[in-house]
Amino acid sequence: MKYKKLMSTVALGAVVTFGLAACGSKDSGNKNSGDKKGNGEAQDIAKFPIETKNKEKAQNGGTLDVAVAMDTSFQGLFDPAFNKDAYDVSFMEPAFEPLFGYDDKFQIDDSGVASLKLDKKAKKVTIKLIKDAKWSDGKPVVADDIIQPYLVIGDKDYPGTRYGEQMQKIVGMKDYHEGKADSISGIEKVDDKTVDITYESVDPGILTADGDGGAWQNAMPAHIFKDIAVKDIESSDAIRKHPVTFGPYKMSKITRGESVEFTPNEHYYGEKPKLDKVVFRQTPSNSVIEGLKSKKYDMVVSMPTDTYPTYKDVEGYEMLGRPEFSYSYIGFKMGKFDKEKGEVDYNPDAKMANKSLRQAMAYAVDNQAVGEKFYYGLRTGANSLIPPALGEFNDSKLKGYTLDVDKANKLLDDAGYKKKDGEEFRRDPKGEKLEIKFASMAGGETAQPLAEYYIDQWKAVGLDVKLATGRLIDFNQFYDKIQNDDPDIDVFQGAWQVSFNPSQTSLYGPKAAFNFSRFASKENTRLLNEMDSDKSFDSEYRTKIFKEWQQYAHDEAFAIPTLFRDEVRPVSNRVTDFNWDVVKGQHAWSEIGVTSDSRK
Repeated sequence: MKYKKLMSTVALGAVVTFGLAACGSKDSGNKNSGDKKGNGEAQDIAKFPIETKNKEKAQNGGTLDVAVAMDTSFQGLFDPAFNKDAYDVSFMEPAFEPLFGYDDKFQIDDSGVASLKLDKKAKKVTIKLIKDAKWSDGKPVVADDIIQPYLVIGDKDYPGTRYGEQMQKIVGMKDYHEGKADSISGIEKVDDKTVDITYESVDPGILTADGDGGAWQNAMPAHIFKDIAVKDIESSDAIRKHPVTFGPYKMSKITRGESVEFTPNEHYYGEKPKLDKVVFRQTPSNSVIEGLKSKKYDMVVSMPTDTYPTYKDVEGYEMLGRPEFSYSYIGFKMGKFDKEKGEVDYNPDAKMANKSLRQAMAYAVDNQAVGEKFYYGLRTGANSLIPPALGEFNDSKLKGYTLDVDKANKLLDDAGYKKKDGEEFRRDPKGEKLEIKFASMAGGETAQPLAEYYIDQWKAVGLDVKLATGRLIDFNQFYDKIQNDDPDIDVFQGAWQVSFNPSQTSLYGPKAAFNFSRFASKENTRLLNEMDSDKSFDSEYRTKIFKEWQQYAHDEAFAIPTLFRDEVRPVSNRVTDFNWDVVKGQHAWSEIGVTSDSRK
């Protein structure tokens, strides 16, 4: 279940999820974390194991206790069409499975519940259920369940963010969305197991296991949702209290904002789950390490990395590690999202619309030092909006923004941002006072030092930057303000956990609700269209376009990448058969077990 997710942003050197994209807070805070002596030495994620070393046979039954390190309550929107951040996605893991499996290049194969075949000439995909999966209430997964999410996402009353450019490529989707048709003409139910979807155009992303490509990756139980008005789904018991799923476990008890308990789904199509119960608990990041030391958890999701030396040798656990499909960034608000038209309304006269101003703010900070000193090598300075985890699509030769105070000052001087005699801060090119409101997220001890670092660095080049609202903002409130284009925010820290499809249309396209900077231009749209064009089925051409777009994004600086990220997951030594590899671990929750009744 890989798609854009919001993340939280804490500790010196912006981090989120990213869930959607943005993602959960992974930095709890340690004001002395810059000490590189002793246990503070830099880590190489390639040397971390990716699966549990315990090779003993799992016992029958047992309870697995999982902490999700986070400093806010999870929202509890338990459906992929509605959830907005990585916290909810984490709490869904044992119960939700996507329709499609994928190979080591993230291309959809026949290992999942459904297959996908593309007729490129006809611009049509055929999705066929190939396994006899059943929902946790015993109903079979059928073709109507494949169609249902399209009917929801395309509805005019849909409140979520998934009705983007890719969805709008489906033939008849726009007419359905505008109320001109009662159905989507490009979606045809062939039989109870087969659905055809016809598009106005297709691109290589349609073959990728990705929630933001052409085909939606998840089924939705039509026998439940067809009778709920779309405007009421977000508050319904169907996604808040009693989600029906077809993964190895079912959500048997949800304590909103606190915990989720899972029990085996007796109707699961695959290998019978080994555990009697799995419990995910929201756990403040400042107490999770003590929880490990007291053997309270079997596993910690979203483990803080800025405190790594304090738990790396904790007895009874091993540390799994892997690169993240994510990056942190600084975003600049330059318009609004027109919900009526479903597109970005870019304002060329916005306070942050001056490219030189944005570039200068990028050159004023040292993200490589942030990664080294605060994350022990588990964060590195980012050169691009495409993370290295996406392989050849990341342009490794692009230099990116590095600390250069002289260059920052020159950019500001040349663009007319100058000080009047006796004043501390620069004025805008019109000679008016310039105050920049910066939104930063609360969470952990280093959230405040992180915000102060950026503000101090920008102050050093003469920019008057102050915290929006005068304080750090809670995760949920933060993204509510960002999504709704709060006028009190000019600049913000965010992060994305990205999907396997490298296409940038759903994040930076003119019709993308996730385009939080609200930047749009003819050249940006042209490059995005090219990377999703028929010509891009030629991998060499597609790679070339991706590099052109990265250079363009770098020059325009509408979003400044700050850090690429690695993640660590502590796992109890009693856990067995857990593989955290993104390919080999696709069925990790049906395979995981424990080899003893207690943690030692």
